[in-house]
Amino acid sequence: MTNVLKTPASHAVKPQSPLVRFYRSPIGKKLISGATGLALAGFVLVHMAGNLLLFLGHDAYNAYAEHLARWGVLLYAVEGLLVGIALLHIGVGMSVFVGRLRARPEGYAEYQSVGENSYQSLSSRTMIITGSILAVFLGLHLWTFKFGPYYSTELDGHAARDLARLVVEVFHKLPYVLGYSAVLLGLGFHLRHGVWSAVQSLGALHAGIRPLAYGVSALLAGAIALGFVALPWAIYGGLIV
Repeated sequence: MTNVLKTPASHAVKPQSPLVRFYRSPIGKKLISGATGLALAGFVLVHMAGNLLLFLGHDAYNAYAEHLARWGVLLYAVEGLLVGIALLHIGVGMSVFVGRLRARPEGYAEYQSVGENSYQSLSSRTMIITGSILAVFLGLHLWTFKFGPYYSTELDGHAARDLARLVVEVFHKLPYVLGYSAVLLGLGFHLRHGVWSAVQSLGALHAGIRPLAYGVSALLAGAIALGFVALPWAIYGGLIV
């Protein structure tokens, strides 16, 4: 009687869905990072413009906040979508960073870098650092303002939240002004490379307009950072009371 040798049964590999394969592919990560990055850049631009309404007075700022609050369920949906986009952006960024560390352990401090060597800069080499700081800051920022003290005021004959009072109260504290300014300048560094890199990743640039896009990205990032930083210093300096 002969013995029959049997090879161990191989474990069946569960096929991945197209979305998972797309997420894990280098091209998929570039496209996801670019699309989510531009969406978040658009949000911070709108948010910065809303902040500047406080220069027009408390009523203008509170009216803007009240208008958003009236969206009701839609506002929660938009906020949930933004959180999802931010988490996806962070997840892809960390995945790319960890992957590069494994591939080249001696150092890749750069995230989602696209383009020629001449376009590398301090902002491109510190993307993972500024991104991590911004993620932590976002939680603290929401805790301070969205979930902070509720002051009431009268707006057009009805009760409303006096968010302007809270903002002025917080930015009268120098440590918060300094910390906020440092983080938002970090946002400028992040956008400096991120906006240009995102557009490049989505295939919307060609060599002829790449330098122009690179310069526009720098101007946009600087304008957003200065727009955010101007408000706390105007409050602390007494220009807004």
